[in-house]
Amino acid sequence: MTKPFFTVWGRTNSHNVKKVVWFAEELGLAYERRDIGGQFGYTDDYLAKNPNRLIPTIEDGKIVLWESNAILRYMAAEYGGERWFPTDPIDRARADRWMDWQMTYAEAQRTPFLSFARTPQEEWDTSAIEQAIAVCARHLSVMEHYLKDRFWLSGGRIGIGDIPMGVYAYTWFSLPFEKPEFPAVADWYERLCERPGYAAQVMIPLT
Repeated sequence: MTKPFFTVWGRTNSHNVKKVVWFAEELGLAYERRDIGGQFGYTDDYLAKNPNRLIPTIEDGKIVLWESNAILRYMAAEYGGERWFPTDPIDRARADRWMDWQMTYAEAQRTPFLSFARTPQEEWDTSAIEQAIAVCARHLSVMEHYLKDRFWLSGGRIGIGDIPMGVYAYTWFSLPFEKPEFPAVADWYERLCERPGYAAQVMIPLT
């Protein structure tokens, strides 16, 4: 059996790990994912690779790299070719914009996610949850406006700019609270759900 050349360190219920393994599927990479972080803890060997006590980290025989969006950009540049890492700096910047934007959105979604998925209901801070959902909705209204005229955040076809928010979109649509309607975002999300790698690596029970 051929040893996988691409190793992803991280647990399956991490948003940032989902980004990387889903993108590996999109690129058709042979990879192996190893559990680390959360309930699995951190080994000394792992902390030597990534002293931040965070996930994911990748190894491919060329580099050991952490920070999920940096990993995505590296994967696109090293393995994706022009299809995923355009040579045109304007096209790259359009995708980069949404990758960086996702980081702000993720902070807003953190409270609803941790509350509904990982916290007993009697411990919920309802006011904080409602405020965070309102912030998420304001962010998603920006996406809604952009996607009214486009199928993908990256432009005419799915690209690296869709990967980070695609992971967080699954959480948004899966959490059990009343949501404002964003038809264009919902249509974009439905297109994501049709992708085998997304279904396999992102659409798993929230824990």
